Amino acid sequence: MIVSGKYVLTSDGLKENYSLIIEDGTIKEILPTNQLKNVEGVEVIEVPNGIVTPGFINAHTHMYGTVAHGIHTEKVIKDFTDFLEIFWWPMVEDQIDHELIKATTAWACVESIDSGVTTIVDTLEAPNSLMGCLNTEKEVIENFGLRAYLSFEASQRKDEDNSIKGLNENYTFTKENKDNELIKGFMSIHTLFTCDKEYILKAKKMADEAGSFFHMHLSESIYEPTWSLEKYGKRPVEIYDKLGVLDNNILASQVVQMSEEEKEILLKKNVNMIHMPLSNCEVGGGIAPYPDFIAKKGNVGLGSDGYINNFFEIMRGAFLIHKAFRQDPQVMKGKEVFDMATVLGAKSIGRNDLGKIEVGAKADIITIELDTPTPINEHNLYDQLILFRNPQNVSNVLVNGHILKKDGKLINIDVEKIKNDLRIVTQKLWDKQ
Repeated sequence: MIVSGKYVLTSDGLKENYSLIIEDGTIKEILPTNQLKNVEGVEVIEVPNGIVTPGFINAHTHMYGTVAHGIHTEKVIKDFTDFLEIFWWPMVEDQIDHELIKATTAWACVESIDSGVTTIVDTLEAPNSLMGCLNTEKEVIENFGLRAYLSFEASQRKDEDNSIKGLNENYTFTKENKDNELIKGFMSIHTLFTCDKEYILKAKKMADEAGSFFHMHLSESIYEPTWSLEKYGKRPVEIYDKLGVLDNNILASQVVQMSEEEKEILLKKNVNMIHMPLSNCEVGGGIAPYPDFIAKKGNVGLGSDGYINNFFEIMRGAFLIHKAFRQDPQVMKGKEVFDMATVLGAKSIGRNDLGKIEVGAKADIITIELDTPTPINEHNLYDQLILFRNPQNVSNVLVNGHILKKDGKLINIDVEKIKNDLRIVTQKLWDKQ
């Protein structure tokens, strides 16, 4: 296959009138389009008024979360603790079964492909769906052709049997899919306030044995730091550091309420961190200190958290929120945000062959139409892409060299049926509230 664009955003910079030669799911060659030879019989994708970029990495999401989009509760949510204890856990998480997993996963795949996301890093929070829930997700995702890393959010918030099942779900799935090209597993836990120290150490050991990275939600609001100080006399990052689990194989999502000492520990230990700018706003968690991490070359990715899955909106959130909060228009530059959405997100899950366009990288690429009313050039490219492009401007999406969206249309996907199926099962859930 050949993919040609007016521009190609490579690891070496922006190239004009360039083409990619793709073979066996990998970028084999990058060269000026006028140097192409013997293209007969080869499928060609051309975007003469567009740009070829790496596909986006949604480095932390909850695909089941689509079932709660627009949900209403009469209960008064005053803080993050209320959000979990009187709303999210009883009304959403504990109600998720395999039927809902299928429907929500399918719709999340639709939104992901449409938005230019080629890799999903998902954590399923559904304690009453054990066991086999990750295989249910996998079966759906395989039909869409996306690349995905899947986990179950293990915790001790229900009972001992359920907590062990959660760890085993991750361990077994990760081992079984070790050699799967597109879908893999990883170990995930919830937080310090739902997992004791022994449980965390057990989970980390199982992650190491399974050969996966180890994920936790970290200080999404002031609740976890406050709880940790009262329980242990130390803040969460200090507890994890004392346990000896922090390293470059850790994936910490949220990372909102941080002390200066905690930030330094995370940077020193090369912990991978994932920013969710929009969901942090929704739950009132706060504004995460990601400009500080970027300034010190920390590895940070970008995620939707299952809230708003339009990845352009998520990039816009990361680009704009910190400027307003810090009253500084120079923080979170366009290229920094775009890197979080691509190459840094890939790095956070241990992949140096994703999130970039270079010879040898996986052919997980997208094309974006550039019919903007103002010119695009090397100086304003990232601002134009982040601020003024949307899913409808994503014309082609390829994962491992296979086309999932072509000329603006999803391939072999009945979007209306998937939408209707989700609407039916969602109504059943909402009727229980």
